[in-house]
Amino acid sequence: MQITVLAGGVGGARFTRGLLAALPHDGHDGSDGRSQVTVVGNTGDDITLVGLRVCPDLDTLLYTLGGAVDEAQGWGRADETTEVAGELAALGVGPEWFTLGDRDLATHLARTRWLAQGLTLSQVTERLAARWGLPQQGVRLLPATDTPIETHVVVDDDEGGEQALHFQEWWVRHHAALPAHRFTVAGLAQASAAPQVLDAIRSADLVLLPPSNPVVSIGIILGVPGVREALRGTRAPVVGVSPLLGGRPVRGHADACLRPLGVEVSAAGVAGLYADFLDGWLVDTADDPATADYPSGLRVRSLDLLMRDQEGAARLAGAALELGRELLGATAGRG
Repeated sequence: MQITVLAGGVGGARFTRGLLAALPHDGHDGSDGRSQVTVVGNTGDDITLVGLRVCPDLDTLLYTLGGAVDEAQGWGRADETTEVAGELAALGVGPEWFTLGDRDLATHLARTRWLAQGLTLSQVTERLAARWGLPQQGVRLLPATDTPIETHVVVDDDEGGEQALHFQEWWVRHHAALPAHRFTVAGLAQASAAPQVLDAIRSADLVLLPPSNPVVSIGIILGVPGVREALRGTRAPVVGVSPLLGGRPVRGHADACLRPLGVEVSAAGVAGLYADFLDGWLVDTADDPATADYPSGLRVRSLDLLMRDQEGAARLAGAALELGRELLGATAGRG
């Protein structure tokens, strides 16, 4: 089975790790039975810090699938130290609200060096994925686009006007507490999907949307020219998992991102953002499919969506696979 996953950071990474555990590995055709999983990662929250190109969502996917993530916080390296960050702060260099760990720095140094040498972000990501053993797990990690893009959040300034903050400053420094008027993505209009991204969607047997932020993670991937059209045209069922439980995000600030768009902060509201290509939708037991106004024709299943541990993530991914199998063969293409 060829499975394509559109993923943000922590939620997308944990779900994908659960997916790998849920997939059968006992083929009867002489192979090991392993499905090919292509993960298309969000690059909209990428940022340049102290001269280094940082790709938070791609790195979270790398570290989680590679077994090196800090499990408690869901991002960054396990057993991390911050000696370099402390010295930079003493020198007055770099934003104090974004700390780069010492081990994590190696990733950013390598990425920045390779990009400066002329490699694309896809080629750089392939090298980093090899370092963390993703190909051996049957995983191909692709950035949504090789074009540098950055999400900005328009908020009020101190003089009654407006100012644009980089998404990371709004998210990390201000914890999304500053009311957002709108989101803009520099470079997105000129971007193109990274090589293999559109083909991975069109040729998939199943497309999955993990519980990632629908505006600044999945929404950015969908905004890359060609991606949404590929989802509409694929013959594969598209199954998503709600990032909201009873109208509230499990983690992060999805609610603060939905309100500026005028979208209802609910599982049904998020499903509406994907209505033109979504076939199946997993919601929490708190979001009764019988009472909510979900898009017409959408097959909705309810279950406990919390990924409390790796077993819980595998259970959730297994439910997405089961719904996908129900839908396989029933999708005749939308083109």
